[in-house]
Amino acid sequence: MNTINLPLIIESPANNIDLKTWITQHRSELQQKLIRHGAILLRNFALLESQVFQQTIQNLDGDLLPYIDRATPRKIVEGNIYTSTEYPPSHRIFLHNENAFAYSFPGKIFFYCVIPPNQGGETPIANIANIYQRISPKIRESFREKGVMYVRNFGSGYGLSWQETFGTNSQEELGEFCAKTGIDLQWISCDHLRTRQVRPAILQHPQTGDRIWFNHAAVLNISTLKPLVRNALLEEFAMEDLPNNTYYGDGTVIESEVIEQIRDAYEAEKFVFPWQKGDLLILDNLLVAHGREPYKGNRKVWVGMTKRMTWDSMV
Repeated sequence: MNTINLPLIIESPANNIDLKTWITQHRSELQQKLIRHGAILLRNFALLESQVFQQTIQNLDGDLLPYIDRATPRKIVEGNIYTSTEYPPSHRIFLHNENAFAYSFPGKIFFYCVIPPNQGGETPIANIANIYQRISPKIRESFREKGVMYVRNFGSGYGLSWQETFGTNSQEELGEFCAKTGIDLQWISCDHLRTRQVRPAILQHPQTGDRIWFNHAAVLNISTLKPLVRNALLEEFAMEDLPNNTYYGDGTVIESEVIEQIRDAYEAEKFVFPWQKGDLLILDNLLVAHGREPYKGNRKVWVGMTKRMTWDSMV
């Protein structure tokens, strides 16, 4: 397994160096380092405004992506720059790769620390090629054969509405989007929508050739929630009506011991560093997972994504 510590930290060579200019000058070098390391942390550069942050990303990696087929709530900062997930500070966000459950996903993701929290609030990261190696061959083979089924229910009052998730108020537009992206729609009632989508669980990285564990089987499984939240949901909803849950691609239940082994693999590879004001974290979304630790105090982290990729182009 790759033993390189994450992330690769690059500090500003002098005071008040303009990050946008520096990135433009070192674009090729940074792209090569990102392939080798999967994560780069740029630190102690001059601070960025939101518009300049967007331009900085564009200079390095092209146009930014809109956040569609959402799993979590975010707010628009400017253009296609968003806040990091708007979950309560006490919640831990499990390690995951952005939109691995969806038909399309970003190749790169950028985090910019505007205000570091007083305590906690780190963005842990983990090498998913190493996570793949930690999971038993038997479990990997089951997921390779079956994939992962993601089941979502909208209209319960929990989580996002389907309108916010898919960026439309039109049922017709929703149907067209889902037909194009392999999402099965089922209207249980006029205000209760259930979706199912089956995606692969394992990819080969297009540049490194590594086999990678690229899915949300654990993070969206009911068993990963805190016991208090999990028990409350199970008391209110039947299994098929839960806001989110995961299954093997054939619809069968993923055994609890399997989910536990997957979670243990993420935990074993997790690397945590404290945010500093002005930090820019660049991740190859197909090499490195990310999450969020609970925190106290104010925390403001902006997010931008680039390089739209699809399952059709990957498998």
